[in-house]
Amino acid sequence: MTAYPVNPELDLVLQRTVDVAPELVWKAWTTPELLVRWFAPKPWSTSSCEIDLRPGGRFDTVMRSPEGEEFPSSGCILLVEQGSTLVFTSGLGPAFRPQVTEGGFPFTAVISIEPDGTGTRYTATAMHADASAKKQHEEMGFVEGWGAALDQLVDVAKSL
Repeated sequence: MTAYPVNPELDLVLQRTVDVAPELVWKAWTTPELLVRWFAPKPWSTSSCEIDLRPGGRFDTVMRSPEGEEFPSSGCILLVEQGSTLVFTSGLGPAFRPQVTEGGFPFTAVISIEPDGTGTRYTATAMHADASAKKQHEEMGFVEGWGAALDQLVDVAKSL
């Protein structure tokens, strides 16, 4: 497993133990048909998702507001450690091509999935280039939003 040291000045972290098996958490993160069911915290939704699960592959989602406005996000998968670690970034597009992010800030997400008894120790880290991007992401409700999405992921995983 690759280590990703957290920089408290630049990174946001959500860490919890959930009562579903690690393989189900992984499946919910890496299967587009499942990811659209939980990825956006309600009342938002995810209207589409495309994942090419390999380094350089795409990680694209479209979030929909309660009013129906859509917000596409295109990213690039940096690392796949089957069943345990998924790393993707909005700072690059597919095939590691640099891209401009409109109306936001680029960040890299590290999703870590570890067995914990019969459940999973889940860690989501959002890495930012500077403190202002971290602050903006935090003020957007990172902990609340990613936490609500994790609750929804657990519900989806339990339904499998």
